Amino acid sequence: MFKQARIKLTLWYLLIIMFVSIFFSLVIHRGLIAEVNRVTRMEQLRFERGSFDYRVFHPAFLDPEIIEEIKRRITFGLITINGIIFVSAGALGYFLAGKTLRPIQEMVNEQNRFISDASHELRTPLTSLKTSIEVGLRDKDIDLESAKKLINENLLEINKLQSLSENLLQLTQYKSGDNHLKFEKVPVKKIINEVFKKIEIIAKEKKIEIRNKAGNYFVRGNKYSLTDLFIILLDNAVKYSRAKSEVIISTKKNNKTVSIFFKDKGMGIAEKDLPHVFDRFYRADKARGRDGYGLGLAIAKKIVESHGGEIKIESKLEEGTTVKVSLPIFS
Repeated sequence: MFKQARIKLTLWYLLIIMFVSIFFSLVIHRGLIAEVNRVTRMEQLRFERGSFDYRVFHPAFLDPEIIEEIKRRITFGLITINGIIFVSAGALGYFLAGKTLRPIQEMVNEQNRFISDASHELRTPLTSLKTSIEVGLRDKDIDLESAKKLINENLLEINKLQSLSENLLQLTQYKSGDNHLKFEKVPVKKIINEVFKKIEIIAKEKKIEIRNKAGNYFVRGNKYSLTDLFIILLDNAVKYSRAKSEVIISTKKNNKTVSIFFKDKGMGIAEKDLPHVFDRFYRADKARGRDGYGLGLAIAKKIVESHGGEIKIESKLEEGTTVKVSLPIFS
């Protein structure tokens, strides 16, 4: 599809360039021929009147064959120039068409991957729902307790689907680049304290201590987006930490940014997986059996980028992971 579009766009470039080139060539040709005719007439009149100067007289202008040869050379020269322009414009147009279409091609490829990945992730819970319902319907002797159990299992799958759809919508929102986010002065420590309250129940279940060492710094951002960001990072830190371990949140102020660190002592991430952790739907091998769809870090990265910040991850297997988020200081 894009190859054909590139050829068509090249032809349009070529058509426009050659139209302009031929138009100006015709104007130049007409002007040069008119000038040759004018000079020829002037020399002929001077010759007929006998008012010519032998020191500057050019008899060639009185020879019709030579005059026609000059006109042919002018025509040939302009045709040659247009031929060179045609070949150069074709090559350059093809190159520029590729450059023009590349962002569109990347966007379409990204959308196709998004649809493919989303379809794949949706298929699993939908298949599970369909199978369990079909099995339940075939069971003529199903009792109330079994029916309730079936409904509860299906409800879990529905919750997963709801979570996936919400994450997909959130990711699409930040990928659109048109979020209309309202930036203001946001207190980092206050936001982290609010996030801690939402993750506290999960942490207590695993007996994980969350130590908030964040300083009283202010960043320029959207508090709701930053809340989502910190929830994703803290939830990941708790989810992938060992039981009875700790998660440490700390901050460091630089010249123009505040860096927030989320450090856990969990399973860690393999070196081969680190370059892909921000890819949509990507999950490291050890995390595949866990809940989630591999969208959290992809969303986190988009939130950070929408704030003009930077996010990095350092990790070692069986030692833990540190996520570093750098955001612009409010000024």
